[in-house]
Amino acid sequence: MTDAELLALAADLARRAGAVILAVRERGFETLRKADASPVTEADRAAEAVIVAGLREATPNMAVVAEEEIAAGHLPDCGEAFWLVDPLDGTKEFAGLRDDFCINIGLVRRGRPVLGIVGAPARGEMYGGIVATRQAWKRDAAGEHSIGTREAPEEGLAVLASRSHANDARLAEFLAGRKVAAIGNIGSALKFCRVAEGAADLYPRFGRTMEWDTAAPQAVLEAAGGSVRTLDGGPLGYGKPGWENPHFICRGRPDGAE
Repeated sequence: MTDAELLALAADLARRAGAVILAVRERGFETLRKADASPVTEADRAAEAVIVAGLREATPNMAVVAEEEIAAGHLPDCGEAFWLVDPLDGTKEFAGLRDDFCINIGLVRRGRPVLGIVGAPARGEMYGGIVATRQAWKRDAAGEHSIGTREAPEEGLAVLASRSHANDARLAEFLAGRKVAAIGNIGSALKFCRVAEGAADLYPRFGRTMEWDTAAPQAVLEAAGGSVRTLDGGPLGYGKPGWENPHFICRGRPDGAE
């Protein structure tokens, strides 16, 4: 399959998983706790089942690394290319009946994300991107249109931060010396997407994340012209032991204070 066909496959599975998630929200659900104390719901597991089955049927030679399977102890043997799936990124947002949750389906090759889909079913939005072709798009009620990052405005940077890490002192330290116009707080990988579509300029992340949280939105952002770098300026890579990410910085364009 071509990258365009793989992206279309991921988009269709994200659409189907989104319908499952919204159906669970409509009828009500219970929020449980996993071994690491993070929340999980019926929607996480049902959406993951849809995505994983679809990926394994269509791409049987690619491993699928999915959040809930990993939590259950199912550790796949990954080759050069593998899928990373977060079936419901922002479970806290979902459980709090907010709309800032999403579905992440990303493809990694040789340690780098190459394409990704981020679906936001409660918002009626979906983002997609292929890094090699520098093509990124957004689908919403108005249809599908290309997106890209922006130059930082004269009035200063629009900065995004996690809702659950809104008061992190490391954010204020990092932003010192930068001209900042506004700081917004939203949940999930949608922060990457807001930077990708030119609605924000900078997203520094100092809290814990896992590879399935970031592969798909990183691909969207890089396809849109942005970057994701670790604090030492290196690339955010994939296939790490334990799947945990270091801290990183998402940028639309260089902000003049590297």
